[in-house]
Amino acid sequence: MPNLMRTIAALLLSLGFLVPAAWADVSRDEAVSLAQRTAPGRVLAVEHGVHVDSKLVWRVRMLTKGGELRLVVIDAETGRLR
Repeated sequence: MPNLMRTIAALLLSLGFLVPAAWADVSRDEAVSLAQRTAPGRVLAVEHGVHVDSKLVWRVRMLTKGGELRLVVIDAETGRLR
């Protein structure tokens, strides 16, 4: 029974990571576009998640044209920079 409980917990946890993207008003592509306007350069990674204030966000890791690594955090509901 403990293995079943662990399996169920793991499944629920993994499904939780899909929810922010499904509920986001700002798409992944829109978040990338906003991030590139903020920090022109190459996109290294895009992740969705929950910010410290429990708001849904997109985290876009960028390598700027100047070689600087930047993390651009965008509110997934409003598109505003965080």
